[in-house]
Amino acid sequence: QVQLVESGGGLVQPGGSLRLSCEASGIIFSINVMGWYRQAPRKQRESVARITGRGITTYADSVKGRFTISRDNAKNTVYLEMNSLKPEDTAVYYCNVVGTDSWGQGTQVTVSS
Repeated sequence: QVQLVESGGGLVQPGGSLRLSCEASGIIFSINVMGWYRQAPRKQRESVARITGRGITTYADSVKGRFTISRDNAKNTVYLEMNSLKPEDTAVYYCNVVGTDSWGQGTQVTVSS
């Protein structure tokens, strides 16, 4: 059974930074594409960033240059480093094994002064 546990969310001022983590279990982590998604109130869930097992990354245009996805296959963990945060980044952030219905419980990120 796949389990994903996100952490690292919180309240931060505009321009601030946060680092999210997602630890996976129940999968062969290193071969899976991992993704971070977010869902703001009254909006659909959207893809933020993805990373292949070999470390190839893709980003949504809205976060390019500000967010960095990375992974540590030895720790079965994927990270999302978020810099220059904006109020519009406020959302619940989820990690996902791309191509599956395996989702974590989400972690709230609030960007507000």
